[in-house]
Amino acid sequence: MRTALLCPLLLIFSVHSSLAQTPPPSNAPPPFPNRANEVMPSWLRLRAEFRERIEGSSGIQFATDREDGYFLSRLRLNATIRPGRFISGAVQAQDGRVAAKTVGSTAAPFTGTFDLRLAHMDLGNAATSAVFARFGRQELVYGEQRLVGHSNWTNTARSFDGARASFKKKGYQADVFAASVVRIQADEFDKSGNGNRFLGAYGVVSAWVPKSTVEPFVFWRADQELRTETGSIGDLGATTTGVRWVGTLPKGLDYGLDMAIQRGSLGTDAVSAWAGHWQLRHTASGSFALRTTAEYNHASGDANPTDGTRGTFDQLYPTAHDKYGLADQVGWKNVSHMRAGVEFTPRRGWPVTTNYHSWWLADVHDALYNAASAAIARVPGGAAESHVGQEIDVQLTRALWPQLQVSGGYAHIFPGGFLKEATPGQSYSYGYFMATYVFLAER
Repeated sequence: MRTALLCPLLLIFSVHSSLAQTPPPSNAPPPFPNRANEVMPSWLRLRAEFRERIEGSSGIQFATDREDGYFLSRLRLNATIRPGRFISGAVQAQDGRVAAKTVGSTAAPFTGTFDLRLAHMDLGNAATSAVFARFGRQELVYGEQRLVGHSNWTNTARSFDGARASFKKKGYQADVFAASVVRIQADEFDKSGNGNRFLGAYGVVSAWVPKSTVEPFVFWRADQELRTETGSIGDLGATTTGVRWVGTLPKGLDYGLDMAIQRGSLGTDAVSAWAGHWQLRHTASGSFALRTTAEYNHASGDANPTDGTRGTFDQLYPTAHDKYGLADQVGWKNVSHMRAGVEFTPRRGWPVTTNYHSWWLADVHDALYNAASAAIARVPGGAAESHVGQEIDVQLTRALWPQLQVSGGYAHIFPGGFLKEATPGQSYSYGYFMATYVFLAER
């Protein structure tokens, strides 16, 4: 498996070497299939995308001799129809498969056989209209997607059935939506509902603070037949209220923060949780495009799993990949997280990102949760140590030509006191290589 984990980086550097010798001509026309839209009527546009990713990991569940390597394939077919200036529609069919996976589940998010991921009608123009509405199966994306996003990294990604309206005025924008998350079905049409409801409002205001935007939001999530702390079955109704604030400062600095609190109930349990994200970045002038990042994240945990108060923050429906470590072994739940990162471009068109992460449990009586919100380690009665561990990761990305992009990365986790107490304490390694090819469109 060590060889498998090194493959992504070796493949990238081999491609780099070949391109250094024979770079593709910059003015070459795209292949014939990518020019299909040139012969289509102006009201119809097609796009197709194929993505292949090789992933390998060792130290799964932080145990010795637990390793896996597999292939993830995803095909997307898109059609956009615009019969009039202020009316349009789009559909996207998607097929996701996994091969050679030997550890853990092979169901969603690894596998989602051919199904309808998007199908919506638009009234107005999303970018320019003062009033815009979308109805049907769609993505919901807000802010940095720490709470609501498409989760595009996963093989099945995420969509919602519902309606969304957007209202714009100079310096102000407000979105309101009512939806239900689409659940991937193994042998039938993917569907939403079954008691799940998700409603919200999201604002973007650039008129209040110079060189910044303030984004207040409120989300309400409901679900049915979930288990309470006492073991009974109840319904969830919880509100997440917060704000995102991003902006620029002098001397190449920019900042961002997210703050959210959750209140509500699950059956007889009360919900009381909160989370925060604070980030400061510096972009230096120069040929390397050097950018350094300092970041701190916190999400509350549950101090007592039987007291009838749920203190674990719910990260809702995020795009969580690489937010709290490339290996995705940590999510925005019961965690304190510090990150230091460097992005640079040693050669034009080859951006490199490196990060250092360190995590602690927010409460030692609660579990460690991964990016998919699943509890992966816990010490019954409470852990003696809160330090989870550290991660170092590196990623490279390269657009070989407009239709083809490749990327690869490697991450290694060094277990801390908590992981050594709650698990066998083996270090965890993860690597990937991914290629995305667009056809039936120029990019």
